[in-house]
Amino acid sequence: MIPMSITEVKDEIRILGWDDAPFDTEDDKIPLVGSVLRGGKPYLDGVLVEEIEVDGFDVTERIIEATNKTKHKDQLRILMLDGITFAGFNTADIERIYEETGIPVLVVTRKNTDFASFREAMEELPGFERRWDCIERAGDMKEFSFSKGNLYFQNKGITEERAKEVIEITATKSLTPEPIRISHLIASGIKEGESIGGA
Repeated sequence: MIPMSITEVKDEIRILGWDDAPFDTEDDKIPLVGSVLRGGKPYLDGVLVEEIEVDGFDVTERIIEATNKTKHKDQLRILMLDGITFAGFNTADIERIYEETGIPVLVVTRKNTDFASFREAMEELPGFERRWDCIERAGDMKEFSFSKGNLYFQNKGITEERAKEVIEITATKSLTPEPIRISHLIASGIKEGESIGGA
């Protein structure tokens, strides 16, 4: 598979944004939702629903499999993730996701990660080395200040400059880019019976 590169960011660039549902300590698995949007415009072209293990190791596989089999695959130009960990410390390998889907990956978060505290908490779980390897290969967090505020991001297969353009185009309703904001609303609605904010 030849990975694509982004040379131009159009207003209606097709993005598949992933986020998970809130979870409780008694949950073994929770919903993982992907929303296909045209940039930050109010056009929801598709929804993908998977299930992942709390503190597990399966989020990378679920994202790769769902992305590769979706009918929207040929139109997708970016995979956007709300952070690099899902369902606790189920850590996404964004390098592998990029390589196995051929689609650039952009991780976006509202807060800069305190990697020292993050590592300390992760060390308590089995498979620490495997999880931490994903974190290290994702690269440094970059800060982006724009009209909506400050966001942090990691990128694979897309330059920092293009990544910033994507964020600016998609953060239309709030600081959170629409592809992951919508996925969060859907995922929380599935889990809780009603959508909640906070993506």
